[in-house]
Amino acid sequence: MGSALPFLPITKKETENLGWDYVDVVIVNGDAYVDHPSFGGAVIGRILERSGLRVAMIPQPNWQDDLRDFRKFGRPRLFFGVTSGNMDSMVNHYTANKRLRSDDAYTPGGKSGFRPDYAATVYSRILRELYPETPIVIGGIEASMRRLSHYDYWSDTLKPSILMESGADVLVYGMGERPILRIAKMISENPDWRDELSECPQIAFVERDASKYKTSNHIVLHDYNEELKDKRKYGEDFVKTETESNRVLQRTIVQPYGNELVVVNPPFPTATEEEMDSFALFGRMSNEPHPKYKKRGDIPAFEMIKNSITIHRGCFGGCSFCAISAHQGKHIASRSEASIVMEAENLAKRPYFKGHISDLGGPSANMYKMSGSDPEKCSKCGRASCLVPQKCGNLKFDHRPATALYQKVASLKGVKHITIGSGIRYDMLIDDDGRKRKDFGLGEYLRQVIANHVSGRLKVAPEHTDAEVLKLMRKPSFDNFIQFLGMFNAENRRCGKSQQLIPYFIAAHPGCTVAKMSELCDITRRFNLKTEQIQDFTPTPMTYATAMYYLGYDPYTGKKVHVAKSRQERSDQHLFFFAEKKENKQRIKQLRMNQKRRH
Repeated sequence: MGSALPFLPITKKETENLGWDYVDVVIVNGDAYVDHPSFGGAVIGRILERSGLRVAMIPQPNWQDDLRDFRKFGRPRLFFGVTSGNMDSMVNHYTANKRLRSDDAYTPGGKSGFRPDYAATVYSRILRELYPETPIVIGGIEASMRRLSHYDYWSDTLKPSILMESGADVLVYGMGERPILRIAKMISENPDWRDELSECPQIAFVERDASKYKTSNHIVLHDYNEELKDKRKYGEDFVKTETESNRVLQRTIVQPYGNELVVVNPPFPTATEEEMDSFALFGRMSNEPHPKYKKRGDIPAFEMIKNSITIHRGCFGGCSFCAISAHQGKHIASRSEASIVMEAENLAKRPYFKGHISDLGGPSANMYKMSGSDPEKCSKCGRASCLVPQKCGNLKFDHRPATALYQKVASLKGVKHITIGSGIRYDMLIDDDGRKRKDFGLGEYLRQVIANHVSGRLKVAPEHTDAEVLKLMRKPSFDNFIQFLGMFNAENRRCGKSQQLIPYFIAAHPGCTVAKMSELCDITRRFNLKTEQIQDFTPTPMTYATAMYYLGYDPYTGKKVHVAKSRQERSDQHLFFFAEKKENKQRIKQLRMNQKRRH
């Protein structure tokens, strides 16, 4: 992979030191510049640089002064790339109860206030005003999940596509390496590059000639203005878009906005192993924050992931509250074992590495190299989840490649310990078919993880105990978790360990009531489970759970769904996570009495 290259320039002086008299692409980023494979803006910058382009970064520009940060490199030859950062800026700024956070994990010193609300839109509007003729390409999670009309929790409104609000020319959704290179080539080679947008996969754009899309080959949604007048039309559109996004071969999606259209092209095919290896830039990256930040303190997000390695992308779990499959895709794209081992060797040589790899994982750690046994069946499937309501019979959930990978990396010089920090889908380790358990190495994987890759506590995510809530979450029955708890404890005893299983739970999810949280409290107490890894449901754009929250019903069935929208009910549901606290007991008692009166 070669030795790391110098940081991408973030000041005019740095470009002068490089001898540059122009810049091809300028990337404006809501995060600080961390030159590491886990930071999307840096990855896109390095991918463009590797293709021969001059790329400069504007991390966390001041949007409230004379806008000098946006002007410092002048007009780029090709385009401005804009991202809010690794998180949606509203999730970054606010708690589930819409309280302003006091910190920001993607800023030096963890300090807040270095990016605006709706950052991608704010940055794009500024650039459009300063450079009216320069193309603007937006990407990252905020743009990706707002590519079509969407419910925005923080303003409590149905917002249009971010393309309509931001004034950007092109939106890249999902993982952006391939589309950004295609866009750069188009803009570089063709003055009429906009005419080629319909041919570029995995992008969205505004089309002013609606006649181009009057065919049956496209999915046409209701006009945004019709959705505003009638929520049910938004519900119909959500079902269409989510179902299509779960397919291997997808069609173009079109949404009218008066006389204009937002066009979302189908994505690139799932990345091959060779492509995934080519995206691994650890040998070109400095693997640390830009030196500019040294006096301002550590960047918490970097400290958390600096000793971790991503081994795959995508998730076929399909949890209704999660944006991963809509962003990264449902189908798994894995790196080769050789590429991952090379990155581990590279990590072991870094000055800050002390021998502990904190994660070898992805959205769910144990989906590495998994796919359908028969690709033809997968190509015809539109299921949101390959695991719920039951595991797909075509799913080859073979854990042996992951087990072999752990063993290979653990044997490397300088590696003392590996923990699996990104979470495990425990329901895949449970199967009544003895042959599958053996052929897919389920028992051996669990043994290896418990014996070697847990630092005293293993975190898994049952999310709730109630059957109806779990169904709306697209999560397996709580009985599966109890079965896994027994397996975990038995394996601990066999290994002579006393490790804990720590479950994640969510309150105030659509379908959840105070009564169901009371039952969760009783059930977790019965099984002596600690409710410390907890959160309140936060509606985020483009998820099934958010659609239910906004609509008040299930868009697939039309059945009414209880939604906890008031601050008081959300607070009451959350209280049951801390029922043992003295200051909460009176309110808990009152809530339980109220439930008894209702029944």
